[in-house]
Amino acid sequence: MVFRGTITDAPDFNPSADAETLYNAMKGIGSDKEAILDLVTSRSNAQRQEIIAAYKCSFGKDLIDDLKYELTGKFERLIVSLMRTPPYHDAKEIHDAVKGAGTNEKCLIEILASRNSKQMHDMVAAYKDAYGRDMEEDIITDTSGHFKKMLIVLLQGTRDESGVVDADLVEQDAKDLYAAGEEQWGTDEAKFIMILGNRSVTHLRMVFDAYEKIAEMSIEDSIKNELSGDFERLMLAVAQCIRSVPMFFAKRLYKSMKGLGTADNTLIRIMISRSETDMLDIRECFRLQYEKSLYNMIVDDTSGDYKRTLLNLCGGDDDLAGEFFPEAAQMAYKMWELSAMTKVQLRPTVRPAPNFDPAADAQALRKAMKGFGTDEDAIIDIVARRSNAQRQEIRQSFKSLLGRDLIKDLKSELSKNLERLIIGLMLTPAEFDAKMMQKAMEGAGTDEHALIEILATRSNEQIHAMNAAYRNAYKKSLEEAIQSDTSGHFCRILVSLVQGAREEGPADLERADADAQELANACNADSDDMEMKFMSILCTRSFSHLRKVFQEFVRYTNKDIEQIIKKEMSGDVKNAFYAIVRSVKNQPSYFADRLYKAMKGLGTDDRALIRIMVSRCEIDLFNIRKEFKETHDVSLHEFIQVETMIGDTSGDYRKTLLVLCGGED
Repeated sequence: MVFRGTITDAPDFNPSADAETLYNAMKGIGSDKEAILDLVTSRSNAQRQEIIAAYKCSFGKDLIDDLKYELTGKFERLIVSLMRTPPYHDAKEIHDAVKGAGTNEKCLIEILASRNSKQMHDMVAAYKDAYGRDMEEDIITDTSGHFKKMLIVLLQGTRDESGVVDADLVEQDAKDLYAAGEEQWGTDEAKFIMILGNRSVTHLRMVFDAYEKIAEMSIEDSIKNELSGDFERLMLAVAQCIRSVPMFFAKRLYKSMKGLGTADNTLIRIMISRSETDMLDIRECFRLQYEKSLYNMIVDDTSGDYKRTLLNLCGGDDDLAGEFFPEAAQMAYKMWELSAMTKVQLRPTVRPAPNFDPAADAQALRKAMKGFGTDEDAIIDIVARRSNAQRQEIRQSFKSLLGRDLIKDLKSELSKNLERLIIGLMLTPAEFDAKMMQKAMEGAGTDEHALIEILATRSNEQIHAMNAAYRNAYKKSLEEAIQSDTSGHFCRILVSLVQGAREEGPADLERADADAQELANACNADSDDMEMKFMSILCTRSFSHLRKVFQEFVRYTNKDIEQIIKKEMSGDVKNAFYAIVRSVKNQPSYFADRLYKAMKGLGTDDRALIRIMVSRCEIDLFNIRKEFKETHDVSLHEFIQVETMIGDTSGDYRKTLLVLCGGED
């Protein structure tokens, strides 16, 4: 096995001299923290153990006890953890995760999904030695259900590590997984546990490839569809570690630092446990996934001696390199291939209501609005739990039976965000998109993000319907409105998209190769020519064709198309192309990020939140929910509850959003 750590054995190592350096750094008033962190992070773990022994021999004191006494906070946790052997460090993390009232399931998942058989056995022995208890018994006591069963399977450390692959068994396992999940109503969890918990990594990678051909979706998407809760998160972690342990840890590191606050325990645990094995690979994966170096993320998110220690473990800044290392380029190429192979099953959260009676619903809505006061609960319960087609029937019945315009009545009875959300649901999708485009352009400023989001994600059919609805509502063409409100290349991109003339159909491999070469050549042209060439391809080719173009682009440039767009372009043009690429790669993930940005930080962008929840609830909001949880480590349901609480005093707006969300993940 090739080790690609950032920490290696120090040359000319002298444990007694190091022990004396540390002793001098801690004696007297105050301590020389810089001397401590520089020494500890420039020695391997094996050398640190020799220093601990030399310290006791020379000074008759326990080095770890002295470090705990001299240091404080996160810096102390980090330095002391570096002094433990890997098995004892893992054992302590597991012990901390299960002791006390609550359980840290994320920690259990991270460690048990990522360790090999030897690491598992060493950790179990260290746990027994340190705590006089059996790790398996403690995990059984503290967890339950299929989650517990899979943890115990992993804990045995019996995964086949021979590397031998039986081609017939690969096909059989792929069929068995498909039969256990996507093919049937309900899921045979035991089959998932048996195959993912025991087969070799090499074997399972081939199983995953075979599975994609049978199911037309990745194993990860099937796990998201079929499983739930901690068991889903564990099986997803196992699948991700089978694909790439460094990518799994890159994602965990990102989640530990993004947003408000830092999950320092996770950050410390990963930086320590991977610094001598695969930190270089993790750095590559991090930059590939997030277009930012791990080094710079640590710089932005931490401070002081704690930061300096983490940066020493990180070992360098990959943003300076500019291009992928060979391993990362191969991974980027493979990611586009997976994206092209996967046929995502889009799942809505709002479906047609059974036993639907439009006349009864119309009467119930009228009753909720007449007299003194308004019954918002009744309105929400009807409007948010019917499909859009059913709402149109209710609109018609309301007019036929009562001679009144339902939308006008709702506008007069409701206010603020609840009114905007309910009215948005009552419009047809085309009317709603047209209204959102108009709102984005009316008044002094322009909401460019809204224009991009709508035009980059709608099908030709949806764009044509929106154009017709816009002309009907505002008596001019949407193209004219865009031209009068935007300018330059950004205007041209939007005008191109609003034609609704994107090609449809599969990738043309020969043409995709030529398109990739053209984009690669355009990167060396001046910015105007580059943007025009990107527009001619990104705004006209089918999404399936573009996946192949972007894959071949990696081969020609050793860079990812997203990275080029972010680095070489700016402003609205950059945002438009970036939205198209993200949509091509994974549209539910793109919308999950848009929802996160709409709610995080101070204040909520309610217009964006309403726009996405209304427009996606009957298409793919379930998929968006899963991507949201995977990327941001919090459910969309929980995020909406927390982030909309301040401005929604009655709770009706939030309640409606949560009904559309469709459930907790």
